[in-house]
Amino acid sequence: MDTKSSSKVSIIRVKSGQQQNVLDAVTTEAPLEISLSLPLLQPKIYDKSISITMRTPGADTALALGFLYNEGIISKMEEVIEIFAQEHKVHIVLNHQSDTVLSKLDRHFYTSSSCGVCGKSSIEAIQTIVPPIEGPSIKLSVDNLLNLPTALREAQQVFEQTGGIHAAGLFSLDGTLIHISEDVGRHNAVDKLIGHMLTKRQDISQAILVLSGRISFELVHKAAVARIPVIAAIGAPSTLAIETAEAFDITLVGFLKDNGFNCYNAAHRLEM
Repeated sequence: MDTKSSSKVSIIRVKSGQQQNVLDAVTTEAPLEISLSLPLLQPKIYDKSISITMRTPGADTALALGFLYNEGIISKMEEVIEIFAQEHKVHIVLNHQSDTVLSKLDRHFYTSSSCGVCGKSSIEAIQTIVPPIEGPSIKLSVDNLLNLPTALREAQQVFEQTGGIHAAGLFSLDGTLIHISEDVGRHNAVDKLIGHMLTKRQDISQAILVLSGRISFELVHKAAVARIPVIAAIGAPSTLAIETAEAFDITLVGFLKDNGFNCYNAAHRLEM
């Protein structure tokens, strides 16, 4: 196995009573460490490890930046002095001078649906970082919405090879693909996507986040921080995902197919 997004492995394939020795493409999963240095802080901090996540290699810098942004540690690229990317580590140097960042580095991140934190405290924790989404009202036509599953699927290059990877796509209101990220972890795919858009310094406050699987609390959390007003997924939302969407006035669509969907919150953005 190598560190590419997918690798070829030898398998035995059984089909219709026949067996073959073949090479199969499998999604790569490997650890990535994210660490920080804050040389302007007193006392100075060097190479502080803040996260180790299992991910699909590729777009590691975007993943690290998206993670820092979604956790409220950075709010813009101007806070980043330098980035060092190695095979299984991304090290980022920040220009923070206030020690308030220390509490953010040391707190427990809500990155797992099994973290054991109750829904109310989870949502309140996000609200200390960002308020509910407000601003110009956007309208998304149902016809454009119904086209998104096919558009996402056609853009999934690694899924085409392996069938074992999640995707997060960002689309404009007219259904144009802006960017897509893939990873073995749903949250990593979204971090990669938002991190990429952060480096482009592009406004995504009138875009649609499309997910290839189910919708968990952590994914709505990341959309709320990034100010994305609409989430549409092929799979189902959890109860906490719906509660979080309600708290931040995010339009939440699940079970999206080319012939229908369920809208769980904020249908006022949809042109039926």
